[in-house]
Amino acid sequence: MSEYRGSRMLGAQRKDHLREVLRRDGRVVAKDVALDLGVSEDSIRRDLRELADAGEMVRVYGGALPVPPADRPVDQRTSLATDSKERVARRAVDLITPGSTIVLDAGTTTLAMARMLPRGADLTVITPSPAIALAAAEHSDARIVMIGGELARFSMVASGPLAMEAVQHLAADLFFLGVTGIDPERGLTTGNLDDAVTKRAIAARCAQTFVLGSEEKIGATSQYPVLDLAVVAGVVVDPRDGNPVIQELAERVSLLR
Repeated sequence: MSEYRGSRMLGAQRKDHLREVLRRDGRVVAKDVALDLGVSEDSIRRDLRELADAGEMVRVYGGALPVPPADRPVDQRTSLATDSKERVARRAVDLITPGSTIVLDAGTTTLAMARMLPRGADLTVITPSPAIALAAAEHSDARIVMIGGELARFSMVASGPLAMEAVQHLAADLFFLGVTGIDPERGLTTGNLDDAVTKRAIAARCAQTFVLGSEEKIGATSQYPVLDLAVVAGVVVDPRDGNPVIQELAERVSLLR
């Protein structure tokens, strides 16, 4: 029984308790906490919504989960799971055939891919990321096409109405999709609503979509759905990642290592 139990518990106390439950259990189940504290589920859901809006956790059906490491600003993600990203990027580049048109989503794993692109392969690279466009231009002789739009400072990617309009006039063979959460039950998710919309629009214009699954993304869940696992061609995972969730993913989607 919680030391905070009671209908007169202050909102700040409830939130402290929710933070502790999340830290201890790795998730919050709203109905269980409401029962433990003797308050309504509506009160707990409101607290969870406010904590999620503050970036402290991710709201999911029935409760909340931790914020995935991959949801950090782009400048904080460059040193996150770098070896895993390199291995995933190397495997993903193997999927590219000469003469193809590919889309490299924004992200640190696709940035690694841009630096590994083969020269002399007659590639066209489409991207909404200025950093990836520059890396692809420096490390390959591919034709570079940028998706224009408003530059989101958090992710450093073009998004918004102008980007959406540009996407409608594109077509590609392969889309290498970056997300911040890959979960067997909740599918592919990201932490920004505009990014989720742009990613879906790009996927709809590509023949195949492959998801880049470095170790910090496997089993994580972010706030906004991007795509169901059933609609992608496969998830590229780190061959050295021993996360048991990978086996669950293998039952729902093709895995490439």
